[in-house]
Amino acid sequence: MPLTMAERTNFWRDGRFAGMECLSATFRTHEYAPHAHDTFSIGAIESGSQIARIRGSREETGPGHLYLINPEVVHDGAPGADGYRYRMIYPSEALYRDVLEDVTGKACHGTPAFARGTPLDPELAHAFHRAHLALEDNVGALEAEESMFSVLAAIFVRHGSRRISPVDTRERTAVWRARDHLSENFAKDIGLDELATTAGLSRAHLIRAFRKEFHITPHAFLTDIRVRQARTLLRLGRPIADVALDCGFADQAHFSRHFKARTGVTPGQFRKG
Repeated sequence: MPLTMAERTNFWRDGRFAGMECLSATFRTHEYAPHAHDTFSIGAIESGSQIARIRGSREETGPGHLYLINPEVVHDGAPGADGYRYRMIYPSEALYRDVLEDVTGKACHGTPAFARGTPLDPELAHAFHRAHLALEDNVGALEAEESMFSVLAAIFVRHGSRRISPVDTRERTAVWRARDHLSENFAKDIGLDELATTAGLSRAHLIRAFRKEFHITPHAFLTDIRVRQARTLLRLGRPIADVALDCGFADQAHFSRHFKARTGVTPGQFRKG
C-alpha cells in the first residue's frame, strides 16, 4: 500500500524502561548510512517496505517482518518503491536481560542474541506495534510496561539464543586491535598508515580484513563511533556545536549530515527527545 504521509520522525526516551530510546518514523527518501548501535535494535514495519543490508546480506522487508539486530552489528536501510513507516526501540543488553529475568523468573546467563535479523512473524510484529504505540501514546505505566515486557519476552522465546564468541585468528585479532584504536582515539584525525601499523597489517590488507570482519570500512566505522559518542554528549545536554568539535567532525553541518544519516533524526531532535 503506497504511503500518503510526508516524512516524519518522533524520537523519545522512555523513563519506564530506563530511558530506552524509541523511534517512530515515516521515510520516503531518507537512507541510513551503514552504522551499528551499542544496544539492540528491535522493530517492525507498519506499511511500505525497507531495503536493508545486515551483516552484508541484503533483503527487502515489509509488514509482518521483525527487525532483530544485535549490538555492534552493522546495518543500513533505504526505502522501497513507496517508502515505509516503522517503529523501533533500542534496549541495552542489561535492560533486555532484566526484562527476560522479570518475565521468566529465572537468571539470564550469557548474552541474549538473535540469529536472524529480519524474521517473518506477523503475530509478534503486530504485538510489537501495539506495545510501541502504547509507549508513544504515553498510556499508564502498568499498561505500557506489561505490553512491552510481554512482547520482548515472546520475541526472545521465538527468535532468541545465547551469543557464542567466534573463534579467534591472527587476522581477526589484528582488525579488532585497529577497531579498538579507532574507538579510543575517535576525536583524532587518524590516518591509514597509523591504523595499519597498529594492526600489524598492510594498508590494503587492513581495509580488506576490516570490511570482511565488520561489514564496514575503517573510515565509516570511525564516523559511526563519532556519532555514537555524540549521542552520549547530546543526552547530557551539551551544545551541538561543541559536540561536533569534541567528536572530531569538521564543523556542525558535517556533523549534522552524518548524524541524521545514521540515526534518522537531527542532533537537535535527538537532544530534545
